[in-house]
Amino acid sequence: MRPVLSRPLRGAHRGRRLRRAAVGLAAAGALVLSGCAGDDLADDGDASASDGGPVRIVSQGFASATIVTWAYAAVLEGAGYEPDVQFVEARDAYMAGNEFPKAIDIVPEYVGAIANFLTIRADGPDAEPLTEADPAAMADAVAPLLEEAGITLLEPSEATDANAYFVTEEFAQANDVATLSDLGALGEPVVLAAAPDCEGRADCAAGLSASYGIDITEVLPLGFASPQTYEAVLDGEAQLGQTSTIDGSLESQGLVLLEDDLEIQPAQNLVPAVSTEFLDAHPDVADVLEELMATLTSEDLTDLTARVTVDRERAEDVARSYVRDKGLI
Repeated sequence: MRPVLSRPLRGAHRGRRLRRAAVGLAAAGALVLSGCAGDDLADDGDASASDGGPVRIVSQGFASATIVTWAYAAVLEGAGYEPDVQFVEARDAYMAGNEFPKAIDIVPEYVGAIANFLTIRADGPDAEPLTEADPAAMADAVAPLLEEAGITLLEPSEATDANAYFVTEEFAQANDVATLSDLGALGEPVVLAAAPDCEGRADCAAGLSASYGIDITEVLPLGFASPQTYEAVLDGEAQLGQTSTIDGSLESQGLVLLEDDLEIQPAQNLVPAVSTEFLDAHPDVADVLEELMATLTSEDLTDLTARVTVDRERAEDVARSYVRDKGLI
């Protein structure tokens, strides 16, 4: 059963699109998908928006991404669409091929992550990483690659969600480390628990080694901000774990972020990545998603993520309450 919300979004367009672009993605059959929109976003009453038809949203499955994805689904349902939401483990699951699969219409993305992914795709693993702090500059830096592809980046949010790295409070105190440079200066071997695509990335294992001199001897592909990654660090199987800058669950677990003092993380503003073909057929989608992006802040995302990771609320419920509270549906 498709989700039904009670009122359409009535937002005006909130700014220009960053870039009409295309991104090579995996064939539909390559996706490892789980979950779909159903009664989780249901509301009493009939939808008063016009019928926009089905829209397929694919996202990575870590906490903040799932919240944003369900917020997309809520506002699009409010605008008369029928969202089908699916989650994958990592970006490679939907970026493994050379053309946008027909199974995807929209992906909640991060400007720096998608830009660097495309750069590495084009120039190889030794490509110079993009480090622009401004999201528009980041998109401009890969304009030729985007122009060749099949995705449109809409106006980004001011909300950001960059990679961050944590150790146990006990480790930090015992070794007097507060920054990633401090960790590198120890000169000790480090096992890193992280997302499956971390190895070789300039904002993950490769950058930690090249910029900070951290001797990463192994990357355990346990997931981005996953329970397995937290557990590996807490149990001593790994010394360092990957999460996000908005992770509100660390203190309660006895974990602490190390400062990215050399600022190797590029602009990671949230941005809707939309199939150009789909957007051409449904131009109103830009207004719907850009109003949401204009409303969302990093502080909002931090609070919402804590409700999921600490308070154990469902991401669908958290997203729905947020868009309702902001008057977006």
